[in-house]
Amino acid sequence: MSDDLQARFELASREVTELSEAPDSSVQLQLYGLFKQGSTGDCEGERPGMLDFIKRAKFDSWAVHKGMSQDEAKEQYIALVEELKAADK
Repeated sequence: MSDDLQARFELASREVTELSEAPDSSVQLQLYGLFKQGSTGDCEGERPGMLDFIKRAKFDSWAVHKGMSQDEAKEQYIALVEELKAADK
């Protein structure tokens, strides 16, 4: 199952780049957080300062998934990509 899940996760990460339009920034942050949790695990390091808006938003979108298993994050990432693909048709 894990190899199949990893293959589906990798496929979803390629397919999301093939959408006709990029998702809005809030969905992009969701994708980022789930991808990082699924590929790396729990968020580590210092939270970027308030003036570094982009890095801070990315950090926060990853940190919200802290404690979630990598497999669960992969499943949620795949499901979100599938929703985006369905809406893209």
